[in-house]
Amino acid sequence: MNTPVIDTKYFRPAAPRRRGKVVVLSIYVLAVVTAGIHAAAVFWPAFADWFNRYIGAGVRAALAYLTGWIPFSFAEMLLIAIPLIFVVMLRMALTRYGDSWRSVLRYCAGLLALLLCFYIFFVWGYGTGYHGSTVEEKLDLDRQPVSAEELAETAAWLVERIEIEQENITYRPDGFSVMPYSHSEMNARLLDAYDTICDRYSFVQRLRSRIKPVILSEPWTYTHISGVYTYFTGEANLNMNFPDYTLPFTAAHELAHQRGIAREDEANFMAFLVCTASDDPYIRYCGYLNLYEYVASALYSADSERYFAVLNTVNAPMRGELIAYSEFFDQYRETVVSEVSGAINDTYLKLQGTEGSKSYGRVVDLAVAWFKSLD
Repeated sequence: MNTPVIDTKYFRPAAPRRRGKVVVLSIYVLAVVTAGIHAAAVFWPAFADWFNRYIGAGVRAALAYLTGWIPFSFAEMLLIAIPLIFVVMLRMALTRYGDSWRSVLRYCAGLLALLLCFYIFFVWGYGTGYHGSTVEEKLDLDRQPVSAEELAETAAWLVERIEIEQENITYRPDGFSVMPYSHSEMNARLLDAYDTICDRYSFVQRLRSRIKPVILSEPWTYTHISGVYTYFTGEANLNMNFPDYTLPFTAAHELAHQRGIAREDEANFMAFLVCTASDDPYIRYCGYLNLYEYVASALYSADSERYFAVLNTVNAPMRGELIAYSEFFDQYRETVVSEVSGAINDTYLKLQGTEGSKSYGRVVDLAVAWFKSLD
């Protein structure tokens, strides 16, 4: 019996290099489209709001769910693996792409495509949030430059609220308050508080997610970073080395970023709203106390006499908490790594059209406007 001859050209798999070219070219095209979306968001706030609320919300939710099942921070693991990734990529460049200039250019084109993916994820999931309408516009607050008198009145009101919540707070001998439940329970209570806020304000994205504790929290403290939202993994990461009373507020801040509130002052203010909307007295206490620190700092710069007048009304437990934090932070206060990370963060924030690191402190304007709206 004669064996039929089969032309194998019809059964050859597609060339890997051709598939690679298609993928790289597709990423370049998507990057161009993304740049157009980014430009439209910068010049058209209404478009930025729409994109952030609907398209961006879907991207953020998808990333949060994809990484949410991992009990640790996937972004932190990627950061730790950077040296290994660098070695692997260098070895690949030398062994597979070092035979000709054409191969080198092809490798560089692929590497650029990989870097462009970070830009694409940034714009589609998070970056447009910097250019939409402000939180004060959404909340109908009259945000104006504040006087020392207004700062003093707001600080005094916050002290009163803190003292009310203190009835249910336990303090350690070193002065710090004690969070009376686990990290996972704190996460659940903050999500419940976010649900309350979502019922009040439609612009806040409803999302059930988790805070990721950072494994290397103690060394990370030298950077002065208490939390970070990694837009390319959709994770809200929390430095667990900081004192208990800072954790709920910082966690709520990073969860605000995860919900598309990009500006730092607005994320701080949303953290305050969320914490004080909680059914839990300790989380409410943390919300009032953390905002007080911002307002008191601004008051000290504006009028030190008024600052000390308010400080003299602070009771012993609250004063002890603030002193304990200052003593805790002294060991991390002056470090080279904090200066470097601070400069990087400041540059990044300025590139997004904000005032840089100063934007964190601008929450006091929102706090005063909120206090005045309560009258």
